[in-house]
Amino acid sequence: MIRMVLLLLLLIAALAAAALSHGDHPFAWSELASVLTGRPTATRQAELVVMDLRLPRLLLAFLVGAALAVAGAGAQAILRNPLAEPGLLGINAGAGLAAMVVMVGLPSAPISLLPVAGFLGASAMAAAIYLLAWRGGTTPLRLILIGIGLGSVAMAGTALVSTLGDIRDVQRALIWLAGSVHHANWMGVQLLALWLAPPMALVMLATRELDLIGLGDLPARGLGQRVDLIRGMMVLLCTAMAGAAVSAAGLIGFVGLIAPHAARRLVGPSHARLIPITALLGGALVMAADFTGRSIAAPLQLPAGLFTALIGAPFFAYLLWGRRHGFS
Repeated sequence: MIRMVLLLLLLIAALAAAALSHGDHPFAWSELASVLTGRPTATRQAELVVMDLRLPRLLLAFLVGAALAVAGAGAQAILRNPLAEPGLLGINAGAGLAAMVVMVGLPSAPISLLPVAGFLGASAMAAAIYLLAWRGGTTPLRLILIGIGLGSVAMAGTALVSTLGDIRDVQRALIWLAGSVHHANWMGVQLLALWLAPPMALVMLATRELDLIGLGDLPARGLGQRVDLIRGMMVLLCTAMAGAAVSAAGLIGFVGLIAPHAARRLVGPSHARLIPITALLGGALVMAADFTGRSIAAPLQLPAGLFTALIGAPFFAYLLWGRRHGFS
């Protein structure tokens, strides 16, 4: 476990060094080190580009990836479905619809309103799913089916708002919804970090409960777990993390699907080991996707969500193929 964490931290450090030094204005390693350590030999231009533009973008990408990955691991545990992620429950679609309404319907609203709108949209979607799925309790299948249905409704609402809105506001919103962290700043990084700290900590404290609920409702109840309470709590925590990530960076898909599966291959199914590794893998994935997006066709800035989808869609097909007999 410790060795795996160290290897992932080295990978993240290498990605960070590459992302901070390469771009429209490349910097030598020595100059980058001067900027990061605050030496007087660093130029003003290097300080501006690295500290005010690239570093906040890098940190925001990591936080968004970690949030989506941990939310995906939680969703897979409570739904006992290896294909689950916040997008499957419709949570991401609810956050996206709320953000679209703010950006198109209230174009003069401050950008700081987006995280609030994203969380409220995700919360409203999660509450609707849970209430409609409640029949003296909840089951994973009902949550999934209702989440898919309400997610489709939210996507239709997003399309309707984009059709009726001003073309300039709609274009801005669609670029944002494609999933990008190019607009990152230090205030956004700080707000997202403060927002994610409590739900991340609660998920880490609930790893034993996640292991239990993964055994099935009847075995978990037999071991004394209040299954419906734990499932509801985890839906709330996944909503908080996914809603904040979507409101900060738009719809970056498949991170919550890829990272937990990769983490299970590396450290096994125990959530005490799985959650930290999942967070590191998710952060590294979005960091790599963003770096690729701004480097592969520079100076054009391609959204990170495009590259996570290019990886995630084949990965999803691979999971379906590998489990085709289990779904028959």
